[in-house]
Amino acid sequence: MKNLLLGIILAIVGFLVSILIWGSDKAYFIPGGIGIILLGLSMVLSGSMVSGDRMRANYATESSEDRHSRNKMLLNMTLICAPNLILAIII
Repeated sequence: MKNLLLGIILAIVGFLVSILIWGSDKAYFIPGGIGIILLGLSMVLSGSMVSGDRMRANYATESSEDRHSRNKMLLNMTLICAPNLILAIII
């Protein structure tokens, strides 16, 4: 819940800063940029951007606690990313 609130706050602040810098016609720039950057980081850090043999090796050598912490970090980044992308798409 805390991460979703952080994402909403980032989206609102990014929206307001975009309006101040570029005007209302390009108010989606900063929230969209934040959302795309966080989405890319979550994809890279989740390990989903590797080949099949590398993914198999990662799962074989990874403990369940490491996998749980990686999935928790992925969920947190996604919860921060979602409000920014949703706001950028709506605008």
